Amino acid sequence: MSTIEIKENFLSKRLYCLIFGHRIITTRNITHHFKEYKCTVCALELTNDEKGNKTYLTPELKDINDTLKSFCSKKDVQHI
Repeated sequence: MSTIEIKENFLSKRLYCLIFGHRIITTRNITHHFKEYKCTVCALELTNDEKGNKTYLTPELKDINDTLKSFCSKKDVQHI
């Protein structure tokens, strides 16, 4: 697959999402309030922010989510 075909494929997926909206699925539950999401069409990754709104999943937010998940899993194990 050439770079031109890759760009055209990527742009057509982005265009689809611009017109019809993203097809968001939940990929990972961090806690009851925080989740990670992904668009099945264009592979856009999202997560919740501190106010509950969806925001882009940056590497920094991914690290924060990993830390929060490990903290909550340790906390749940201690209560059992």
